[in-house]
Amino acid sequence: MKCVPVEQAINMVLCHDITEIIPEKRKGPAFKKGHVISVEDIPKLLRLGKENIYIWEINEDTCHENEAAKRISSAITGSGIELTEPSEGKVELKATVRGLLKINLDPFVDINSIEEMVLASIHSNQVVEVGQTLAGCRVVPLVISKDKIIEVEKIASDHYPIVQVLPIFKKKIGIVTTGSEVFKGRIQDKFGPVVKAKIEKLGSEVIRQIISDDDIDMIAAAIHTLIDEGAEVIVTTGGMSVDPDDVTPSGIRKAGGTVITYGAPVLPGAMFMLADIKGVPVMGLPGCVMYAKSTIFDLVLPRILAGEKVTKRDIVTYGHGGLCTKCEPCRFPNCSFGKGF
Repeated sequence: MKCVPVEQAINMVLCHDITEIIPEKRKGPAFKKGHVISVEDIPKLLRLGKENIYIWEINEDTCHENEAAKRISSAITGSGIELTEPSEGKVELKATVRGLLKINLDPFVDINSIEEMVLASIHSNQVVEVGQTLAGCRVVPLVISKDKIIEVEKIASDHYPIVQVLPIFKKKIGIVTTGSEVFKGRIQDKFGPVVKAKIEKLGSEVIRQIISDDDIDMIAAAIHTLIDEGAEVIVTTGGMSVDPDDVTPSGIRKAGGTVITYGAPVLPGAMFMLADIKGVPVMGLPGCVMYAKSTIFDLVLPRILAGEKVTKRDIVTYGHGGLCTKCEPCRFPNCSFGKGF
């Protein structure tokens, strides 16, 4: 920062607001901090009594905050996102599609670890809507060393994209509802409609629901029937507790399911099962999905529909932030549930 005659300040950056007072009309900034002074500004600055001003000088080794924010945001941004024009040194990332927000956390942290860098976002792995603000980026000073911007661009290039929105695909989903009490007509199925509503809300369709007795072979046969009919995802409801007569997990294994996880550090949703049958994801849902507003199913389903291969580690990671505090009214997904990392 230095003080220079106003006539010599062209293409330099103001370090502070310059106030203009018009009696009985207004008092406010004629020029804001960060403004790049042009030839046209000189007469007005002189009329405001500013023969000398404090500036940051931009040269070949430095970058103005607006340009820095544009370069950083462009470097980190992948598909499904548009960038706003810089405003007071900040650029925002906004969703252009409804989809699943993905943030590559390690390089995201590495960029924020560079002195004077600021990246702030909402949590990864949540469904976002068109026009929703996902992140904002800026630098702390009005002028920053270009070497730091180049360092950001190198990290972003090595781990591209840092931030993106994956489209959520319309998939054909089959439901297998287990339980002798439903199969034999003793009670009406209340599970299927809840699951169907959550699936349809994300744009997919339930092609068929098969009700099965508590029989391992019957459950396995139902799963195979739905896959043969074109189901791209299988959801089983009922029979996922620790009771010895809950045979749904055995039915999934009998159908050829490779179990990714049986159990999840999420409440509600601890008895969740995720398996794979020749590329078809199979989710075994615990009873809590039927009555709790937000569960493990709400966390995993969007990722499955976005085409992700959800791993054991992905499920384990949900433990930090995996406790639903049952707020009234429910604010999910605008809360901490499932967003620990």
